[in-house]
Amino acid sequence: MARHRTTTRRPTQSDVARAAGVSQATVSMALNAGPEALGRLTEETRQRIHAAVEETGYWGNLAAKHLAGGRSSIFGVFTYEPVFPHDSSDFYYPFLRGIEAEALRQDVDLLLFTSSHGGGGAQSGDGLRDWARRGRLHLADGCLLFGRHSHRRDLSELLAHDYPLVFIGRREADGAEVPYVGADYDSATAQVVERLAALGHRRIALALEFPEHESGIDRRIGFDRAVQELDLRALHLDATTTGAERLLEDLLGTGTTAVAATPDLAAMLRLLALSRGLSLPADLSIARLGDPESAQGSAVDWSGFTIPRHDMGAESVRMLLRLLQNPARPGETQILLPCTATAGTTIGPVPSEETP
Repeated sequence: MARHRTTTRRPTQSDVARAAGVSQATVSMALNAGPEALGRLTEETRQRIHAAVEETGYWGNLAAKHLAGGRSSIFGVFTYEPVFPHDSSDFYYPFLRGIEAEALRQDVDLLLFTSSHGGGGAQSGDGLRDWARRGRLHLADGCLLFGRHSHRRDLSELLAHDYPLVFIGRREADGAEVPYVGADYDSATAQVVERLAALGHRRIALALEFPEHESGIDRRIGFDRAVQELDLRALHLDATTTGAERLLEDLLGTGTTAVAATPDLAAMLRLLALSRGLSLPADLSIARLGDPESAQGSAVDWSGFTIPRHDMGAESVRMLLRLLQNPARPGETQILLPCTATAGTTIGPVPSEETP
């Protein structure tokens, strides 16, 4: 699938100069010169140029004076949450390991963008666009992005300016086709439902923490397709509006015998069910749809599937390299990698009193 292209003209230094009421040479000096040259500009002039950069949306390449138009062989890594892993059990660790391993194979250096996170929290909606306007992202040839709390407007604006990027995880943006390497949650969730049906379950629930996120949408599509094909009774549970205790009440009150849930929600439902004296999976089967984002101390042998996180990181590097080597014909730029089914012990045959 070809990468989205736009006919929108990229702002130039001449546009900035006109907006600021100065010469292009003055703009070039303000953006590219060293401290000694900058000292010849008044503070008022520098402020006017800065305002003009913001107004026009000019994203200057801070590395251009060093690279003379060539590539740096540096790939940026931009995250929407503080994801630098503390240890190998961290959810993001395999992504970063995959990125690092493939970067070594491709002789590419990595630049981790970190200072966009105010106070250690999630990135603000203007953070990535602000970095691009200030030229920080252009220190790298292109950028790998990941994190749940991404912003569609960020992606749309970067793609409109032909900035090379690959998102790790399926993402959509207004008016643009986002290059991404994602996990095939659709097929993996359908396979979980098929396995539960093979064990005799006819009343199955889907419990999602972020149902409107692309990953939640894909899981729901796979779930609904399998339920319809197998003529099962389905229950949809949304954890964004209902707490885990209420979700468990809904499960038990409807006679549902199995639930497929996103990872952290699956863990909460399991603990609540055990606290009520339920036997798992004899009384309730719980399948986990992916890997947990928060650390979980118990060594539970989960049934469900795992996400190909290492492979997603590695493939994102290869995709970005293709985008840079041949922008006109980069090859496939939207890829979903298969998840790995896990047998586990958290699902079992339907309880004997349930009539299929």
